[in-house]
Amino acid sequence: MSATARERRGTAAELAAADELGQRLVRFMRAVNRAKWLPARPGPDGLERLAYSVLFCLVHEGPQRAGRLAELLHTEASTISRQSRSLVAHGLVERRADPVDGRACVLAATAEGVRVFEENRALRNRWLADILADWPATDRDTLTALLDRLTAGIETTTPRHHADPK
Repeated sequence: MSATARERRGTAAELAAADELGQRLVRFMRAVNRAKWLPARPGPDGLERLAYSVLFCLVHEGPQRAGRLAELLHTEASTISRQSRSLVAHGLVERRADPVDGRACVLAATAEGVRVFEENRALRNRWLADILADWPATDRDTLTALLDRLTAGIETTTPRHHADPK
């Protein structure tokens, strides 16, 4: 998308559609957040939900420094430190010497961490499959494609948080 296209103001119809989508997204995020806290299958004692987000990043992105994890998860380094201590204590993550700078360390998922992650992923997949069971395959495929497209747009477009008089 060109800079000109990104800077344009949008028609009244486009802004109305964006408002409607925004309302649906808020409802969607609330539903997802509520579902994350429902007691489905408890994790290891004391393991918080954010710890699973750290584990997700380590499984998908490979070993990472704590600062990079904080960037990926949009959180503070102290939060990552607390979660990584819990993950290490549960044997799901280990600290390793950074291959680039041996004085620093990276966090890496252990075999048990990958197993726990995959178990939780399977539970999530069964839950989503149940939700989408009566949807036609074309609708599921369309939802996946459009969600990917929307996410890519969100990741690459900086929101304007100021009033623009034009």
